[in-house]
Amino acid sequence: MPVIEIRGYQLVPGSRDRFHRLISQHSLPLMLDWGFDVVDLGPSLHDADSYFLMRAFRDMAALEAEQTAFYASPAWRQGPREAIVSLIASDSNVVLEMSPDRIEALRNRAIAPASQARP
Repeated sequence: MPVIEIRGYQLVPGSRDRFHRLISQHSLPLMLDWGFDVVDLGPSLHDADSYFLMRAFRDMAALEAEQTAFYASPAWRQGPREAIVSLIASDSNVVLEMSPDRIEALRNRAIAPASQARP
């Protein structure tokens, strides 16, 4: 069963616009190049210093393998990592099993059309 990961970030106060630019211009293109299925991302409505990232994976094993490879890669470690991590005060993760239909219902098609999604 596919899984969806929802990452919540509490950002350094006043840094959300900069964080969003870094994610949109550097991290998102890198994740898409690596084949990540980014379902949605953006500012959270509940707090001016919070942000979320939602990604789908084939299953938990795929989530763990793909993230381990990506976050250890020179493309991430020598790319936007330091600038992005410096703006994160704390983060949390939620992972849920979810049917492909429910994932598609959540998808922000401005990020990646359903035809490019993997799970």
